[in-house]
Amino acid sequence: MRFIPMEVDGAWIIEPERLEDERGWFARAFCSAEFEARGLETRWVQANMSLSRSAYTLRGLHYQMPPHEEAKLVRCLRGRLWDVVADLRPGSPTFGRWAAAELTPANLRWVYIPKGCAHGFLTLEENSEAFYLVSCAYAPQAEAGVRWDDPLFSIRWPAEPRVLSAKDLSWPRFQSA
Repeated sequence: MRFIPMEVDGAWIIEPERLEDERGWFARAFCSAEFEARGLETRWVQANMSLSRSAYTLRGLHYQMPPHEEAKLVRCLRGRLWDVVADLRPGSPTFGRWAAAELTPANLRWVYIPKGCAHGFLTLEENSEAFYLVSCAYAPQAEAGVRWDDPLFSIRWPAEPRVLSAKDLSWPRFQSA
């Protein structure tokens, strides 16, 4: 597995290495030893899936408040996702910054989102499906979010979002969160 650091401290693009032969290919999707060696979460307590029917559907930016903070490991199973990590950690060297990666079924990439960061994605094709692992069970009382267009982050989305939930439209700017 290749671990590529992103521009947010503790966030990674993880690329499984394919072993190919006449049958097709094989790749390791997860290895606790390799994650542990980088200080990353290795215990996943929940697996989530989402399907977005329309292209340019935006989900996020979501996070959970302490003590229910969660790390996430996200992959695209169908379609294309522009996956974003926004650093909300005041003590972090990358506080207020964001990073993104395009995820597709063909590139096999995962994005690792560390605790204390917000996460969201924009679908780039119809019927885009995400699969992600989380390190803490969902706690409705700890659910929080930041507006997708918060000027603190100034995220450069590859297209204008067309579909957003009422909840995602109602998140505050981070300064007032």
